[in-house]
Amino acid sequence: MSTLTAPALPQIYSFGHPLDMAEDKIGLLRDSADAADDVEELRRRFAADGYLYMKGYLDRDEVLAARATLTDGLAAAGVLDPAHPTIDGVCKPGAGYVFKPELTNNNPAVQNLLYSGRLPEFYRKFYGEEIRHYDFTWLRAIGPGKGTNPHCDLPYMGRGTHGHMTCWLPYGDISFELGGLMVLEGSHRRMDLLENYVYRDVDSYCANKPDQVQNATTGAKGFGWTFSGTLSHNPPVLRNKFGGRWLTTEFQPGDFITFGMFLVHASLDNRTENRLRISSDARYQRASEPIDDRWIGVNPPGHTTAGKKGRIC
Repeated sequence: MSTLTAPALPQIYSFGHPLDMAEDKIGLLRDSADAADDVEELRRRFAADGYLYMKGYLDRDEVLAARATLTDGLAAAGVLDPAHPTIDGVCKPGAGYVFKPELTNNNPAVQNLLYSGRLPEFYRKFYGEEIRHYDFTWLRAIGPGKGTNPHCDLPYMGRGTHGHMTCWLPYGDISFELGGLMVLEGSHRRMDLLENYVYRDVDSYCANKPDQVQNATTGAKGFGWTFSGTLSHNPPVLRNKFGGRWLTTEFQPGDFITFGMFLVHASLDNRTENRLRISSDARYQRASEPIDDRWIGVNPPGHTTAGKKGRIC
């Protein structure tokens, strides 16, 4: 772990809340790039930490080339301020949360970065067998404002294996101010606190309750969820409940962090005036294990009405 200590960090915010900056409540992610060629050590660290942060593992120029295709797409969509170079990702006022997964489709620079070469080979070595990935790629361009609430990923993608992994990848330098990912130390081991939360399915609804049926089949409330998957709206209070520290860092092109379905994570607020934080989430798993059919195919159904599943409650 870096020798930079919590008092040297600036005040960090998440979902509008200032985090407690005491050394026992916040820290830096452990960099596992030193163990990149030692798969047994990577597996030990993953079991212990719930994540692997691989600093500089990917080719910086390849990541920045992918970024250029994404910012070009954002500019074409009218999100960026034309007074600034497109590559800078400066957004128009009020851009907020831009969720545009379509910018990764038919995008060779992004598809090759995520699904061929060095990154999938990392997962093949880690799993020790052939892998497959979700066909849906989550691309996020986050404008100034609140970050993402604390949550685990399983409620959104738990219909197949529970042994799959998320890969969060930044497309550019992400300072504390711009607001990258943070994980809650040791939270993957707190099943005493997670069990009643983590196995719920955001796309499940009670088929014997008319209001839920209407919501799920019409998408009346956003994605039509009766359960949003959010664990908390208050990261400092959640940390006090779970213990451990919020862990984050300043990310650079070529970095990625990967973690399992039971690790609590969130993001820092974007406290810049006008810059987008551009990142993507991809998911990888053993090819031998079942896969969540919401996220595979040419046009994965995802959280649309086609992905809903009724049950008797």
